[in-house]
Amino acid sequence: MPYLASSSYRAPRWLTGGHALTIFPVLFRRMEELPYQRVRIDTPDNDFIDLDILACGQTPARGAVILSHGLEGDSRRKYMRGMCRMFAGLGWDCVARNFRACGGGMNKAPGMYHSGETGDLHITVEYCLKAGYGRVLLMGFSMGGNQTLKYLGENPDRVPPEVEGAVVFSVPCDLPGSARALARPQNAVYMRYFLHSLCRKVRLKHASYPDLYPLAGLEAIRSFKEFDDRYTAPAHGFASAEDYWRKSSSLPFLSNIRVPTLLVNAGDDPFLSPECYPEKAARNTPFLTLEIPESGGHVGFVSRFGDRAYWSEQRAAEFFQDL
Repeated sequence: MPYLASSSYRAPRWLTGGHALTIFPVLFRRMEELPYQRVRIDTPDNDFIDLDILACGQTPARGAVILSHGLEGDSRRKYMRGMCRMFAGLGWDCVARNFRACGGGMNKAPGMYHSGETGDLHITVEYCLKAGYGRVLLMGFSMGGNQTLKYLGENPDRVPPEVEGAVVFSVPCDLPGSARALARPQNAVYMRYFLHSLCRKVRLKHASYPDLYPLAGLEAIRSFKEFDDRYTAPAHGFASAEDYWRKSSSLPFLSNIRVPTLLVNAGDDPFLSPECYPEKAARNTPFLTLEIPESGGHVGFVSRFGDRAYWSEQRAAEFFQDL
């Protein structure tokens, strides 16, 4: 599949710039709560995963859509609910993953989650197959998109044939480049937001694992490099932040993908570096379509004010329908 130099997305005239398109949905999008049903899955390492399932109300459903959120997100984020609402309306049951420590309670294992973790996604795929779904689609946003791409490419033989396609948005597929982008002064507000949330979880983990999550100096952390060097890397078996980023980036695995996949990264996404737009891989990988709208921000893609569906939701439905 091709690299798409053009895109149908056009930002509203009254909302321009990557930062505005990133922030607007968080603050102003109107989105009702969804009647999720919580399912807890036990994992082989004596931990658990919380899934929130939105049934489409159709019997039988066309299949299951597994959705993976971004850094410090959860199933209730507006972009997750908007996509679930779209696909439930099309006859798909939606399985919204909550990463470990993101479902409303702290997980039990020493580690939490990280950008390159794919085992829990595979466990969720197997759960859907055991539940009787004969068709599975994958959806990912930001970090969840990186996990999805890495899952598809790191061991293609592990991906069951029932997984028919994937769509991912705003993906930092080169983690070192994205870390550099987020460390820029103009992105300080995002960095503060993420670190505030991550440090809160460190304090909670400290109660069970004080040696792995020491609190001394926590308030002085100002970058992902400092946080990942001190917490993410040792908690998940990496030598350093750089080692974690290199091994967890989905970019090296894109050429191995064997499932029709759409990657949409906006050209004005403030979270992404030039390396996060893998044009070469898209040109040389028959199963990967890379679409780069000129605008859209990070997980933005705002449609006209008052529209029930955002462009990203319509685009995902279109791509899967074309399959």
